Amino acid sequence: MQKKLKVVAAYAAVSISLLSLSACGLLPEQSDETKGWSATKLYSEAQEELAGQHYERAVQLFEKLEASYPFGVYAQQAQMEVAYAHYKAQDQAQALAAVERFIKLHPNHPNVDYMYYLRGLINFNDQVGLLNFVYEQDPAERDPKATREAFAAFKALVDKFPESKYTPDAIDRMKYLINAMASYEVYVARYYYRRGAYLAAANRAQDAMRDYRDSPSIEEALWIMIRSYDKLGNTVLRDDATRVFKLNFPNSKFLSEGAPKPERKWWKFWS
Repeated sequence: MQKKLKVVAAYAAVSISLLSLSACGLLPEQSDETKGWSATKLYSEAQEELAGQHYERAVQLFEKLEASYPFGVYAQQAQMEVAYAHYKAQDQAQALAAVERFIKLHPNHPNVDYMYYLRGLINFNDQVGLLNFVYEQDPAERDPKATREAFAAFKALVDKFPESKYTPDAIDRMKYLINAMASYEVYVARYYYRRGAYLAAANRAQDAMRDYRDSPSIEEALWIMIRSYDKLGNTVLRDDATRVFKLNFPNSKFLSEGAPKPERKWWKFWS
């Protein structure tokens, strides 16, 4: 009896498997709507998706275009558009990977300067515009590593393509980033000073003065040095710094207000 039940169970299992396979065969295969599309059609549809802010779909279509027509006139353009779409989707890692791939594959492409510029924008993480960015965030609160990488990316464009149409904007952003990096150093120096780490505060302020001579933050950096040397009892360095300060900033607010106050931010020039 048990043997007969086992045979029945085996037949049932085989029948179920066959039915499953039959059902799978009856299901329609998922069709590829882009099958047979020309390169022009793929590019046009991808551009429409990009304009409609459907970035994931745009990337899919551009990648399909590159895979289907790798030697066509649209292939290299599709690679560039993939990088831009990832950037607009705020996918920094994918965007940078696409940029680096393009630069490596096409170092002499007539529009490779744009990819250098896009690399700077990606690191700058500016989705709308410079003013929108500075309204939202104190530069001192930015990741200093990201700031340095953005600066290096724009500098690579300026050095390699001085005549590029993107270079003037890159230079403006570099100036902003220099001030951001200086502001960060002063932010740290101020932090040390307020916690009584006067030697560390003086050293950090000195670093800012040495590395970012033209930044508006230098005024506060020098003032922190004066205050820090005074707290350390080093009157010689304090007096030397004071002479330099009065020579360069004779009307400074710090002379009358005392300790550094961060109320007015240099980047909020509209205040």
